[in-house]
Amino acid sequence: MEVILADNLGFCYGVKRAIQLAEEAADSTHTTNTLGPIIHNPQMVEKLAQNGVGTVDSLDEVSGGTIIIRSHGVGPDVYKRIESMGLNMVDATCPHVRKAQTSAKILADEGYQVVIVGERNHPEVRSIVEWAGNSAIVVEETEEAEQLPRFARMGIVAQTTFPGAKFKEIVSKLLEKSTELKIIRTICTATDQRQSSAVKLAQQVDMMIVVGGKNSANTTRLAQLCGKKCKTYHVETADELCDDWFEKIKKIGITAGASTPDWIIKEVYKKCQKK
Repeated sequence: MEVILADNLGFCYGVKRAIQLAEEAADSTHTTNTLGPIIHNPQMVEKLAQNGVGTVDSLDEVSGGTIIIRSHGVGPDVYKRIESMGLNMVDATCPHVRKAQTSAKILADEGYQVVIVGERNHPEVRSIVEWAGNSAIVVEETEEAEQLPRFARMGIVAQTTFPGAKFKEIVSKLLEKSTELKIIRTICTATDQRQSSAVKLAQQVDMMIVVGGKNSANTTRLAQLCGKKCKTYHVETADELCDDWFEKIKKIGITAGASTPDWIIKEVYKKCQKK
């Protein structure tokens, strides 16, 4: 049985940076927490917890020490509250997310109706909405774009991990909704690379294994894209691999989301080789 790794998989720059900042912030002399899981990978979050970096869901749970802004970013009011509480802050917001936040704010300040193409319940999207002054409209599906009213001026940004092809479909509908349209494509290169590599590999194998957190939006999208090309399974760890998946399979492809650590990918790869 042949096992092939996708050309682009696993940690992206933003995630690597966030993890490094969290590890450097760990200090046995005071409490260190991330505000929400720093990335959407339970195993990496647990590993950080073992090294002294905990997770809180709200600033109400914090009384001191260091608070880490996770890679998905937060709105401006959170920064103000952290400052007012006198907490030590480490900002691990992904630079690409920061660009989307800044772009949304600039568009809003210039008088555009901001439209964010992305998942409305994703923490990154929620943070972008807040930077746009909470007046932004989130569009997740083509049908939603079709139902929007017309606006004199419309500015569009995207969730950094949103599928490029779907972004184009939605934008094509939004073109009809305004006489003045400004589009800032804030989908990061790493997302494009991982998705295109995964689809390319899925076309060449009998089965794809997509590795990453079940709560990871970009990993879930990889599984969805691969599933259109061949039999696909989404797993968090090697322990989830089932023997019956491999029956009559000659060639396996493996990819992983941008928040999946290398050590988990290696474990899955090694176990697949033994099948």
